[in-house]
Amino acid sequence: MQVYGRAQTEPIALQTEHLVAPLGIDVASPRLSWMMKDVRQDAKQVAYRIYVGKDSSEVVKKKGLSWDSGRLMSATSLVIYKGKALEPYTKYFWLVEIWGKDGLASSSTAISSFETGLMSMTNWKGSWITDNKGIEVKPAPYFRTVFSAEKKIKSARAYIACGGLYELYLNGKKVGNHRMDPMYTRFDRRTLYVTYDVTAQLQNGKNAIGVLLGNGWYNHQSTAVWDFHKAPWRNRPTFCLDLRITYADGSVETVTSGREWKTALSPVTFNSIYTAEHYDARQEQLGWNVVNFDDTKWGNCTFRSAPSDNIVSQSLHPIRNVEKIAAKSINKVNDTTYIFDLGRNISGVSQISLSGEAGTVVKLKHTERLYENGRADMSNIDQHYRPTDNTDPFQVDILTLNGRGEESFTPHFNYKGFQYVEVTSSKPITLTKGSLIGYFMHSDVPPIGTIKSSNPTLDKIWYATNNSYLSNFFGYPTDCPQREKNGWTGDAHIAVETGLMNFDGITIYEKWLADHRDEQQPNGVLPSIIPTDGWGYE
Repeated sequence: MQVYGRAQTEPIALQTEHLVAPLGIDVASPRLSWMMKDVRQDAKQVAYRIYVGKDSSEVVKKKGLSWDSGRLMSATSLVIYKGKALEPYTKYFWLVEIWGKDGLASSSTAISSFETGLMSMTNWKGSWITDNKGIEVKPAPYFRTVFSAEKKIKSARAYIACGGLYELYLNGKKVGNHRMDPMYTRFDRRTLYVTYDVTAQLQNGKNAIGVLLGNGWYNHQSTAVWDFHKAPWRNRPTFCLDLRITYADGSVETVTSGREWKTALSPVTFNSIYTAEHYDARQEQLGWNVVNFDDTKWGNCTFRSAPSDNIVSQSLHPIRNVEKIAAKSINKVNDTTYIFDLGRNISGVSQISLSGEAGTVVKLKHTERLYENGRADMSNIDQHYRPTDNTDPFQVDILTLNGRGEESFTPHFNYKGFQYVEVTSSKPITLTKGSLIGYFMHSDVPPIGTIKSSNPTLDKIWYATNNSYLSNFFGYPTDCPQREKNGWTGDAHIAVETGLMNFDGITIYEKWLADHRDEQQPNGVLPSIIPTDGWGYE
């Protein structure tokens, strides 16, 4: 019997692999999911039908499909794709019809999409490259190349894999708003690549690609009790890039990383994900990542083996600067010492803007509390640090000014746990409350749970709990954002239920479970912290 009427049941929040319209997935049979919108009491889904294809207009017409699931009597809202084999570098569109208990099919034509990445190691065309420096060399390296795109551009994707951390630039502008890609893994067993849509940043004619590499957990130069400086994978940071351009005439060109790229040392004179970052603005090379920069004095790159033979897509919510926080107060101790208070404890970085004489050294000490005299107190967060000298103070960014007017500094490859920032300088400087801001950084997982009660104290506890949870979400769950930054398995297990009630963090946990598989020994033993360099199997 055919039932007629206006459907009140609609599918919403369509996701692929728990992400909205993801780019660069590597899964051969991705999971497609949705939620049901129906305001009626006792509403339920009784059936569904999924349509997948390469042409959005055809999918809406339910023609030219890669998969038609057929109508299936089921209340499930997470379904594994079972259609034709997915092709690499291809965008697929999909929609779902659902039927409510009244027998009426949804009338919505809301459509979602996903785009496949390389899908296989054999599809990489670029080479793994680095500079010629050793693992103890502290300055971070720049890389650049110039290429021409002479035909009308339809679309372009950048695929970049890295041992360490990177920032990718195209024609002078940073690509994307992610922070500290790729996420931390057991680098010698699994390495992640990230996909970016760079269509809007490309231009007809000459284009410049720039890459800045950081150490991350790949080349850990700071020393602490977990021996990350002895990691079996440790090496100078390296990367591989494919920039795939599809032209309007259907032809495809891939610009790749290779030995012909140029490299030089950057003003990032030291970077440690565990401690801090040092930056000498006098060594800046303005325009290093644009077309007309003179790189004749730069050196050549060298080939490097990939960190692992398992290069896979990073399909998860990225780390971002999620919230900008103005300083709540400033305390001027003297002309060379200022104390900033953000008013709350966060994970992330500070950004300072100031002017001063060339060569002035400015130190930014980040702490969670103050001594009674108002100075920064580091004693509760540096107890596991084992420095070999005094050149890398814990959670202290060091900036050397170039003296060319107002300067601004934000760390590229580090984050900290802090509320207070004590700024000291080698020469007098003038700072105001607006000179420093904080950025709350974490995996940018969508909030899904809320609490609003009649008890303000309860609401504050919930707010504080969420902030603590987010401060420990950086592509894997950590125990703290300052003194350890480790993925302690027990700590994360205790917090996971609370976290998932408030945030859609499943992509982070799935990545972390893959980390578990990488770390598990043949006899089944797992370490206490994951990922690990080998510490914690006792």
